[in-house]
Amino acid sequence: KKSREHTGRGPASGYAMIEAMRKDYSVCELCGALGLSRSGFYAWDTRKVAPGPRAVENQRIVAEIKTIHADRHMRCYGSPRITPELAERGLPCGENRVARLMRKEGLRGKLRRPWRPKTTKTDSKASPSPNLLKKEPAPTKPGEQLVADITYIPTEEGWMYLSVVMDLFSRLILGWNLSCSLSAEQTVRAIDQARLRLPIHPTAIFHSDRGCQYTSGPLRTALGKWKQSMSAKGYCYDNAFAESCFASFKTEMLPDSGCFHNKKQAHCAIFDYIECFYNRRRRHSSLGMISPQRYLEQYYNLQPQLN
Repeated sequence: KKSREHTGRGPASGYAMIEAMRKDYSVCELCGALGLSRSGFYAWDTRKVAPGPRAVENQRIVAEIKTIHADRHMRCYGSPRITPELAERGLPCGENRVARLMRKEGLRGKLRRPWRPKTTKTDSKASPSPNLLKKEPAPTKPGEQLVADITYIPTEEGWMYLSVVMDLFSRLILGWNLSCSLSAEQTVRAIDQARLRLPIHPTAIFHSDRGCQYTSGPLRTALGKWKQSMSAKGYCYDNAFAESCFASFKTEMLPDSGCFHNKKQAHCAIFDYIECFYNRRRRHSSLGMISPQRYLEQYYNLQPQLN
């Protein structure tokens, strides 16, 4: 007499053995030999034809995950961001369950590319500003603290340079400019765009690295009464918020080849990513898995109640 413990597997494997041998032996004999109940076997046999409620729900969840991944932007999502997206679509479930179903279906988010900080071109004659951001508490309202940076965008026609200004409170990209050259003018244009998008505090902190674009006269004039803050020399991680933003950009926005075909394609892709996805739809872990635009709207909606 054998028992199912000898097989080293769970009941399902035993039921499969009974199914294969039931033509030669009775179900009662096989269940007795394997130490399984007949009711358990018949329930398993029924589920093969009509899946149980949880199996049906799993099928719905998997179908919705595939729909989410069919979106050209959300194909980068892994289980942490897929889970709240499903809940919003009427399918609340745990992150572990989502991760398990994604593994089973061979679905995965895009892994963040290894990031290597680029060398910042400094102006040895310009005087850097102190790091004010390091001493300040986290912002409590929009427009109090801004962070800025420039990153390289690869195209087959040559490098392009993306300058951004981000609101630290909401993580909203307030201003951005894509240029074929590293210049102070492109950072000034990003600042001008930021002013048009959100009311900035008159003495807001504007934090960046020590690049020559940020120590230039035109940029410092454009800041007006804003308080300029800079990272420590040679320590790019002081500007971690902007660096993290760029890491997400390059993981989620760049083609799989890692390079745009031409500069026009790069500009269209960056506009689409920032204006249509990053600001409006992308879920941020630091914001409770909602988008910057939605976080900002929730803040403004609460103000009448607080007042």
